[in-house]
Amino acid sequence: MDHDRIHARKPTHDLDRWSVGTVERVGERDGNCVVTVRTEDGESVDLTVTLAVRDLFLRRLDIEPEESPVGERVWYRKRGG
Repeated sequence: MDHDRIHARKPTHDLDRWSVGTVERVGERDGNCVVTVRTEDGESVDLTVTLAVRDLFLRRLDIEPEESPVGERVWYRKRGG
């Protein structure tokens, strides 16, 4: 399976290749994590990442462990982007 990329912090490299969005939902599907992000243009994008990437990106958000990531700003790249 091809996976997308997601960062909790602004990337330091290839900035023109990353998009910015706001987390709408985090769920699981077929053993992977699906993060739904609202783009700056108001569209929803589903990003598929591994559960390990999900755990890493959630730990790096500026929220408490029991808080929801909904509403948090993230940087992402769809596969091939």
